[in-house]
Amino acid sequence: MPRTLTPLLLALLVISFAQQLLTPLFPAMTQSLDLTAAQYGLVLTVSAIAMTLSSPLWGLAFDRLGLRPVLIAGLALCVAGLAGFAVAVTLASDETLTPELAFTAVLVLRSALLGIGLASLPVAALAVAGTSPEGQRTRAVGLVGAAAGLGGALGPLVGGGLAVVSLMLPLYLAPLIAAVAAVVVLLVVQPGRPVGQPARFPAWEVLPAFGVGFLMHLSLGLAEVVTILLVKDRLQSDVTAGATGLVPLVAAVGLIGTQGVLVPVLKWPAGKLMKVGAPVALAGYAVLAVAPSVVLAALGFLVVAVGVGFAVTGFAAAATLGAGPRHQGLVAGFVNATAGLTVVIAPVASGLLYEVEPIAPVIAAGVAAALAAGLALLPIGASRVPPSQIPV
Repeated sequence: MPRTLTPLLLALLVISFAQQLLTPLFPAMTQSLDLTAAQYGLVLTVSAIAMTLSSPLWGLAFDRLGLRPVLIAGLALCVAGLAGFAVAVTLASDETLTPELAFTAVLVLRSALLGIGLASLPVAALAVAGTSPEGQRTRAVGLVGAAAGLGGALGPLVGGGLAVVSLMLPLYLAPLIAAVAAVVVLLVVQPGRPVGQPARFPAWEVLPAFGVGFLMHLSLGLAEVVTILLVKDRLQSDVTAGATGLVPLVAAVGLIGTQGVLVPVLKWPAGKLMKVGAPVALAGYAVLAVAPSVVLAALGFLVVAVGVGFAVTGFAAAATLGAGPRHQGLVAGFVNATAGLTVVIAPVASGLLYEVEPIAPVIAAGVAAALAAGLALLPIGASRVPPSQIPV
């Protein structure tokens, strides 16, 4: 793997961790900021949109300017967004800011600024992973996903523990951690141009892989939102808070373990990861659809997470094979935007489907996985154009 990838993986892990430190605080913060449920939903939606729209732009910047300028700009936005959000919450808590100004500040700082900055890191890491030798490509791409997932999983756990001491502690610690990480990464990563292998086949031949990636990310988002509600409805009884947290915890463990351990150990090519992953996830959704308990729902989601982990890693790795080193940034941008788009769509679609019929989101997730399984069977790179005839 490229030597530059290791500090990028650490940066991605730490920044994801810092951002997710704030997750346990949101219920209390929405009360302090006097946000309505609709305003809180808008904060999350704008953040997802900002990450989605900015990802291809970060990719273009990577290809044109190189890695270091992207890191400088992206990390600066992350630190500014986290620090500005902390200031806004502090000023709103002592009523220096009116609720309207506080909401505007949160939208600009937490949603737009931080969202744009956060998108730079997975794009940069994926672009560098895309220059790995073909035999190591899936391993490198899998580690990118595992780093982001591990940071995202650890953040809420640590943030919740710190919040017991003080609700403001994670709020002030997050920008400090991000700032330290930014300084360390910028000291380690030196200027340079990407060097890698030429494209194996024309870019248009990876379009089925993008279909697989979109459908698998969408399926996970559709089911994840409503699983606990579905189990509660089925049992017609209360589910404890600990049991409620079991499903997302198992999902996180499954994704991280698959991308960070199984993919590197198995060394399967991108196509096989998609062909195996989509049907495995489909089997998991079948378990979720009939699970009579939280334990079986968690088991079903573990199977889903393993399948999704395989499939989305195969999608991202396959996408990189359709571009040479000079265009890995743009490819990485579109890969990240594909995942981000489903974050915008899935919660809304899942909620609407749940209102129609509680089981409908899980059925829709299964349909998406089944469609992805069909697309995964389409050949990728079938034309095998000689490298000399493919732009790099």
